[in-house]
Amino acid sequence: MALIHMENVGVHFLVPQLKSTGLLGALKSTSLGGRLEKRHGRAGVSALEDINLTLKDGDRLGLMGHNGAGKTTLLRVLATILPPSEGRIRVEGRVSALMSIRLGMDGYATGYDNIRGRARYMGCTEAEIDAKFDEIAEFTQLQDYLALPMTTYSSGMRVRLAFAIATAFHPDILVLDEWLSAGDETFKKKASDRMHELIENTGIVAFASHNLSMLQNICNKGLMLEHGRIKFFGPIDEAVALMSE
Repeated sequence: MALIHMENVGVHFLVPQLKSTGLLGALKSTSLGGRLEKRHGRAGVSALEDINLTLKDGDRLGLMGHNGAGKTTLLRVLATILPPSEGRIRVEGRVSALMSIRLGMDGYATGYDNIRGRARYMGCTEAEIDAKFDEIAEFTQLQDYLALPMTTYSSGMRVRLAFAIATAFHPDILVLDEWLSAGDETFKKKASDRMHELIENTGIVAFASHNLSMLQNICNKGLMLEHGRIKFFGPIDEAVALMSE
């Protein structure tokens, strides 16, 4: 059973530049979004504030909000990449964060070696990697190139390999920042089918996107953020209607 439970979660960043460059200029230079604030006499940015949220098996959460609303920060907290500055979060189940699918890959290693290396980086066991290895290799459609260093690949081939590895293992919780796609038009159809299969077989999905119709098609719940706070959390149709106003 997958579970995410957040109580009064906040994320705050200190910004030393505020002292010398001024509030507005420093905020722009950090690209954090959120709200300017002072805590304990020090200036910073509040990226998330007072987030209370519970997600269970079967929940597909669509995160929405304008740039700087706190969506990416919230995804990082959900993925346990970023610990909250305050409050508590409980996560039960294995999490896969498809936010940077090339992390853990080595350009000087072969495609075959990268399958194992990236999968280990994702926390997969050797038994899990062995069980999926041939399927991943076949899905890439790279054939003999898999025996060559990744430096010999085109950018499209690298994306194919990274996508095939990142989406091969079904986690309990999937955290996704925009829809993943890869390759030419033929491969994009395969990639889209793989993404739908991955979402269907995952307990909890948290998906951030500016594509409201896609969120409406995939998700059953919606969360709208504004300046790091929850403005709405409920049925996806109501969240999309509010965001469209």
